Amino acid sequence: MLRLRILFCVAALLGVMTPFALAQAPPPKLIRIVVPFSAGASNDVIARALAVPLAKRLDIPVIVENKAGAAGVIGADSVAKSPHDGSVLLLTSSTFLTAAATQAQLPYDPLNAFAPIAMIGQGPLLLAVSSSTPFRSPGDLLSAAREKPGGLNYGSAGVGSIGHLASELFDDAAKVRMSHVPYKGAANAVTDLAGGQIQVMISSYSTLAPLIKSGKVRALAVTSKQAHSAFADLPPLAASVPGYSIDIWVGVFAPAGTPTPWIERLNREINEIAVSAELRTVLEPDGTVPVAMTPASFAARIKEEFTQWKRIAAEHKIVAE
Repeated sequence: MLRLRILFCVAALLGVMTPFALAQAPPPKLIRIVVPFSAGASNDVIARALAVPLAKRLDIPVIVENKAGAAGVIGADSVAKSPHDGSVLLLTSSTFLTAAATQAQLPYDPLNAFAPIAMIGQGPLLLAVSSSTPFRSPGDLLSAAREKPGGLNYGSAGVGSIGHLASELFDDAAKVRMSHVPYKGAANAVTDLAGGQIQVMISSYSTLAPLIKSGKVRALAVTSKQAHSAFADLPPLAASVPGYSIDIWVGVFAPAGTPTPWIERLNREINEIAVSAELRTVLEPDGTVPVAMTPASFAARIKEEFTQWKRIAAEHKIVAE
């Protein structure tokens, strides 16, 4: 009986000590931020701008590692399978969810294999048309689309891309039907938009900017729910298509099981860095604004968006190539 009491007391003590031990787990000696895209891409630029101040704040070396391929799946998978000690992080964007929603098979569970840490920022896409078209407003575009279903062609960076899914969501919300023309990359699509081979495209400002400035492409609206300060002359698309709202984001994740105290520490540091001068210079050109979220709020956002994109992909039978 005495032995049983002793064993019970020891077990109870270990149960109390476990959370304490986790809370006191030493920080990693090196942090790797994996970017699942090529060097020089927008996510890579943001990651490198984040790494320097984060290293200073944590007093830990922070390096950026590019693992591109399969629309970001290769890099994300490497993080999902990394040690959950906080030494490996994933910096990615909304394509993390659109790829997951449209891939026939994934080597990881996008909702359960990762611990969301912080959203660095978010910003709208732009609805744009070729300057060879007569469209001057979303209303003009919608009228033409309703007059001739399937008669307007919209381009995207490829099947299952954010532009593809955003355009299908637009068609559904507006109750119109345009024809999809997939390209191998947004640069090829926007070139044909400028040339008039396609009439419509929903894409990021950085992709469209050179041709907007040259007058070959005309921006009609932002996809954010409200007007956006970076694009003050553009109305929100929701004013013409009630309920339509898309903001693309950039955020940081860790492998599931990473200690909660470390997740919370990284969340605080990244939220503060996001509003700093170091990040502002790389976020502002695309209309991205900092958004301070708790890990729990970010996780809820991820779940909501994944459900939306999964539904769009299923309804339109979209499977990434």
